[in-house]
Parts: sequence; structure tokens; C-alpha cells
Amino acid sequence: MINIRRIYDPEGPDEHYRVLIDRLWPRGISKEKAGWDEWLREVSPSNELRKWYNHDPAKWNEFKKLYNEELTHKKNELKRLKELEIAHGTLTMLTSTKDTENNHAVALKEFLSGI
Repeated sequence: MINIRRIYDPEGPDEHYRVLIDRLWPRGISKEKAGWDEWLREVSPSNELRKWYNHDPAKWNEFKKLYNEELTHKKNELKRLKELEIAHGTLTMLTSTKDTENNHAVALKEFLSGI
């Protein structure tokens, strides 16, 4: 099972292993207070794709398509996420984005469910 949460939200009781999946470190969060177990920044969208998308909902479908193409080249990172999900039962992917419906974590979760 994979959950998605904002890194700014308090940790829930059902969270067994928390992975930050943003390329950039979240603003206002110290590493000591981040409450994550691992940072897998390589699984996030490329800088070019991230900047192009800029959290524009009108670009969401195209963003998912382009991000999925990038993910096909990130086999080691995807394998790591699947291993963590299996090992811990529940994997929580953390992101700092404000848009909880149209973000790379949602696209990544969808992609992982298909492999």
C-alpha cells in the first residue's frame, strides 16, 4: 500500500516508512524535523519537466505522459520503492507540493500500481 502525504503534515499512525520524493528540499523544514526515513530525489521529475509543468492543472495530462516516459528510465528507483512497499507493508511518499491532486506523487503512485 502506498500513501501520499505532504511533508508539512504530521506523521500518521499508519505510516511505517516515509520517503521524500521531491527533487528539491522542502522550504521551512529542517533535516532534523523532517520525519522521513529516506530521500529518493532521483525518482522525481527532471528539472526541465518540473519547471515546464509549474503546477499548471491545464498541463496535467501532458505532464503525466512525459513523467511516465521519464519513469521508464528509472528502473533502480522504482525497484527501490517497490521493495520498500513490500518490506514495510505501507509506504508513505512525501512531497511538499500544495496541489494534492495534480502532482508528481499522484502520477508516481499510479505508475507504480501498474508495474
